Amino acid sequence: MPHEDRYGLPLSTTSDEAAAAYREGVDLMLAGWTGTAEALERAIAADPDFALAHIARARVHAFYQQGDLARSKATLARQLVAKCGTERERSHVETLALAIEGRLPDAIAATLKHVESWPRDAMVLSLPLGAFGLFAFSGMADHDRARHELCERVKQHYGEDWWFLTMAGWAMTENGDVARGRAITERGFDLRRANAHAAHAVLHAMFEDGSIDAADRLVDEWIPTYDRAGILHGHIRWHQALGALEQGDAARALAIYADVLQPTATQAPPLNVITDAASLLWRLSIYGHNVPKSLWQESDTAAQKLFPKSSLSFADVHMALFAAATQNRAALTARLATIEQRLVEGKLPAGPVVPAIFRALAAYADEDYASCAQTLAPVLTEVVRIGGSHAQRELIEDTYIVALMRGGELARARATLDARLHRRPSLRDTRWRTAMG
Repeated sequence: MPHEDRYGLPLSTTSDEAAAAYREGVDLMLAGWTGTAEALERAIAADPDFALAHIARARVHAFYQQGDLARSKATLARQLVAKCGTERERSHVETLALAIEGRLPDAIAATLKHVESWPRDAMVLSLPLGAFGLFAFSGMADHDRARHELCERVKQHYGEDWWFLTMAGWAMTENGDVARGRAITERGFDLRRANAHAAHAVLHAMFEDGSIDAADRLVDEWIPTYDRAGILHGHIRWHQALGALEQGDAARALAIYADVLQPTATQAPPLNVITDAASLLWRLSIYGHNVPKSLWQESDTAAQKLFPKSSLSFADVHMALFAAATQNRAALTARLATIEQRLVEGKLPAGPVVPAIFRALAAYADEDYASCAQTLAPVLTEVVRIGGSHAQRELIEDTYIVALMRGGELARARATLDARLHRRPSLRDTRWRTAMG
């Protein structure tokens, strides 16, 4: 009997062991769970010619910025699938390979074409979804809406599937329909609790609807079931640290940082390492809490090794936070020059908002709060183009609000806070607004 994946799509392997291990590995990947790489390695060992196992393993390498390994396995998968793969498998391998190679426009086009023919190919459908997906890092200003609309187009093919409910609910939340998004995500989470992406998506909904205490309890109750080596372990605790900051508890936020987020403690992928560290330390700093210089310096040293050159705009913005906080004007200026050149050459998908953020952060570091606010004001609506989630991007608006307050422009700060509080509740914003009268 021919083998199939969990979604009923045929697999070109004759090995029972390879098919079973592949199904397990894909489910673990879709859940953000530990054991993914090991399961896929078992599939490859059982059938070395099984192309889909190789390309899935390549994707895990890509998560951890192991570029050479990812590309070599993608090349092998292309060769193998050309010999003995179906049309669906050839398209599957090619689409994932394009994403692994960083060819975002081609990967997006291939993904959308593939999903039209094989909407239940969850591995391919996963590519544009999430805060670090192809849509988010494409430079699109409407990537939140695009994710939601894509999920709506294919939802009839998934029903009550735990993975799809997780991603569709999160897309709905990020697109502004928080109550419905949270309910859908929680349905997926209830179907499979060993699902880090679902826990993460629920925390995003809780961030948006102000359920800080409930989010804290969720992490406390759930995180013991999730290994520290899990791809989202540190980031889920980062959400808990944000909740601590909402409560004004800087000591707890710093304790979480020391436990799982600082470079010497984390086991997260490189992009999470730099973004979680930089964003939490920056928030602590601008909210008026003391951050030891040693924490910034240690994290900056690690970040420079992981992202020495300009790459994704989301990474570049967080590298700018490190440079501004450590007063490393040379690093800030050098990366800004590269970014501006990429913009001139049409190679900066997120566009002019990226250099504007760099200049604003440099002004903030120089305590030129008026210039910081003046630089950010016209591009605030474009910050979405750098990618990531709303919770992650909000630190730019936080910086703008604090710059207004420190620069004495209280009327503009009040107006911005009023608009934000109208959108979602926030203990911190309420404290700021009360302090301004």
